[in-house]
Amino acid sequence: DGEVHINELKNGNTEMFWNPTSEVRRQRLKRHIVLFEEQTDFESERLWQHVTSAINKGDQHKATQEKFVLEEEQRNAARERRESGTEWKPLLFRHDAGTNEWRYKYEDLRPWDPLNDIAQFEKDGILQTMERHLSTRMSNHKATCINNQITRHKRSAKDCRRRKTSDQPSNHSQNTESSCSTPESVQELSDDDGKYLGFESLCAQCGKEMNHLKEIHSAVLSLQKAQQDIHR
Repeated sequence: DGEVHINELKNGNTEMFWNPTSEVRRQRLKRHIVLFEEQTDFESERLWQHVTSAINKGDQHKATQEKFVLEEEQRNAARERRESGTEWKPLLFRHDAGTNEWRYKYEDLRPWDPLNDIAQFEKDGILQTMERHLSTRMSNHKATCINNQITRHKRSAKDCRRRKTSDQPSNHSQNTESSCSTPESVQELSDDDGKYLGFESLCAQCGKEMNHLKEIHSAVLSLQKAQQDIHR
């Protein structure tokens, strides 16, 4: 959003290449960054703070010294890991042996879907996309959990009948079946059927997804407010 000039070294002439209008400046996107005090030691702003400070002061010598200090610390840490046999495990990147390159673990290369995708945001270094149909998939996952537990319950009941039938005379088979009951209609299950079957709660993933959905919703509200400010 600033002026850009072209300097011709041969004759010393300077030409204006880009001069943004006030309208362009007003449309500048607001930058959202993690607060400095909340950053970890290896996040760029905190890690390179002394180098950045020297550059802003125009002290190139100091900036070079601070950069050298950082690089030496990294070399020493790598040497210590080699000597101790400690494997370095990056949190956000993986090594692609085929291309011999490091790739971001959570890259999402699918096309943006304007009908389903609401916003993309970063949380703890992981890029995530808020989607309109996430709650629908959550419901599907919940139904799958219930069906899986019903299947296990029916299998257990079937084994129970088989054991009791083998232990009792054939004329007692009816009483045996009634002692190991199963749901009569799987198709008509409601959200409370898990408790009816003796399952007090769904799988742990459902609980995590629900909490995660709340976090995403909160983040999206903030993003939507920022977008409204930008449009204004």
